[in-house]
Amino acid sequence: MKLDWRLVMVLVVSLGLMVGCETDEEDPVVGTFSDLSTYMQDNGLDLPAQIASGWVKPASEVVDLDTYTIPGYTVLDIRQTADYNAGHIDGAIDASLGNILADAEANPAGANGYLIVCYSGQSAGHASMALRLMGYTSTVLKWGMSGWNSDFAGSWNNNAGHENGNNAAGHASWVTTAAPALQSYDYPDWESETTDGAALLVERIELALANGFQGVAGYGASGVLENLANYQIINFWGADDYLAFGHYDGAYQMQPISLAGDEVSAIDPDMVTALYCYTGQTSSTSTFWLNVLGYDVKSIEFGVNTLNYDGLYDADKPNWHGPEEYEYVVEG
Repeated sequence: MKLDWRLVMVLVVSLGLMVGCETDEEDPVVGTFSDLSTYMQDNGLDLPAQIASGWVKPASEVVDLDTYTIPGYTVLDIRQTADYNAGHIDGAIDASLGNILADAEANPAGANGYLIVCYSGQSAGHASMALRLMGYTSTVLKWGMSGWNSDFAGSWNNNAGHENGNNAAGHASWVTTAAPALQSYDYPDWESETTDGAALLVERIELALANGFQGVAGYGASGVLENLANYQIINFWGADDYLAFGHYDGAYQMQPISLAGDEVSAIDPDMVTALYCYTGQTSSTSTFWLNVLGYDVKSIEFGVNTLNYDGLYDADKPNWHGPEEYEYVVEG
């Protein structure tokens, strides 16, 4: 059969147009760790700046002893509603970790910003860091409601103190050897549909909040002693205390952790990283910051207060010293 040359030309031109269109299509624009890192450094959101001062205060520094309120702050209580109803600081607002951005938007900050209250000061670190990264002034109530009144002190009493806080004593996984040399790893590999720094930050904060509190599961600090190989472990102290009070065998000593100094490159994005400090409150705050960046970091709750309490106590390092006996209110 003889081909019609006009039909052939139409087919050739059509094919050329299709190939040309495919060639001209641009790859989709994606946001990455690098975009977020640059934005955070350019806007003063590196970790050292966020925990330099004022991010945590004990009840004794903020309470009005005449009214047992906390003037100057908008107090957001992120415990379960049932526990909030059973007793809370007068004036505190029933809030939650997952909705902390909406809670802040709905309740304007006081003159001193927000004060975040939880059970023990652990999850409050996550919520407070989320707000700080969004530009709010936010502070963690040190020790949480445990430090406000003995009626709420169970979590700290059960995990710290001379009887309950020396779980690492005599354990083979708790040593005083020199710190291993830091390694270098690739940055977390994730992508976003936006490269705009501000939008990217909000997206990553909301994702981290949706994942909830990131604490070491199971038996927490003691469980890590039995399962060292499951974690990359980071001690968030200076070198002197790292040696003086002991540490998990193989734990890296890192302070500071920052983007500007590139200490983050020593964190393995392909492992679960267990981060710990004296009380679990600094590590919680820092854990959330690292989660936003895409690292799989968990905070070791109660820190070395549950591992070597006596050592911290004798050296007058941050240690649980029991609750105040401040009044509180009950709903209903």
